[in-house]
Amino acid sequence: MGKLALILRFILSVFPADKEENRRHVHVVRCGSKKSHRGNTVAKIWIEENGEKKIEVAWSELTASEEQLIITAIDKHWDKLNTLIDQVFDGKKVQVKRIK
Repeated sequence: MGKLALILRFILSVFPADKEENRRHVHVVRCGSKKSHRGNTVAKIWIEENGEKKIEVAWSELTASEEQLIITAIDKHWDKLNTLIDQVFDGKKVQVKRIK
């Protein structure tokens, strides 16, 4: 798993296999949580469609306010997140960024 960013108590990450999916997305992991859909993942959020910014919640176990916080951060840091995702997909190690 490629950890990209830390937003309060959530980690945004991608998996190398996600490179093959038709839309770019991030997995949201709640730090320290054992409750989850898959692993510690609590949401999957699409961040683009056909190369254009389009942020949509695919599924989520988050509260509405948590979703909004994460969507706002993704929107604000969209370019940087895409750069980090490219680095993970290229097999490079990335340093987790703390974003607000």
